[in-house]
Amino acid sequence: MTKSWGVLFDWDGVVIDSSSQHERSWELLADERGLVLPEGHFKAGFGKKNEVIIPALGWGADLDVVRELANRKEELYRELVAAEGVIVLPGARELLIALKEAGIPRAVGSSTPRGNLDALFAATGLDALFDEVVCGTDVLHGKPDPEVFLKGAELLGLSPQCCVVIEDAFAGIEAARRGGMKVVGVATTNPLSSLGECDLAVETLLEVSPSKLESLLN
Repeated sequence: MTKSWGVLFDWDGVVIDSSSQHERSWELLADERGLVLPEGHFKAGFGKKNEVIIPALGWGADLDVVRELANRKEELYRELVAAEGVIVLPGARELLIALKEAGIPRAVGSSTPRGNLDALFAATGLDALFDEVVCGTDVLHGKPDPEVFLKGAELLGLSPQCCVVIEDAFAGIEAARRGGMKVVGVATTNPLSSLGECDLAVETLLEVSPSKLESLLN
């Protein structure tokens, strides 16, 4: 029987770890185009859409320029992933299987472009463990706007108050809060001590179970 609550997963830094490939793809793009990357740029932009990151870097505000740079960045990222593979983070697959077996709805709510998700699903087989997917190309507003999570909840047929979001990035944690959802923070990108805005903070998803998630809603 389908449960009356569900879980929305951020993707990179929660389910898989390809942060090194993302960071290097920005560096490759900067080298390729002769652009400057300020110190701390990667952490500042983590969890946000490229369409937000690129103007913030001072690389341009013209929509066509931003779109072209964003697409090229993701091409470079996919080339790195194809060459090196990707790591499924500890506990992620196990938690998804446990939630599926318990009949608890599951969705991806990510700023990642659809092409990246399709490539990573093909590499990991994780698409079989999700009911719905909302990615950066499905929404107008990226995190910290809650649109991606609100759309995920809607696709699962649930109210935001019946959803738990699992996130690693501050922008995503803020998005979950603004969407009226409970949030679990995973210390992949930021230290555990910095995740005080979360209802639950863990080092890895090995510490998380369906019953622990459900308890956050009661």
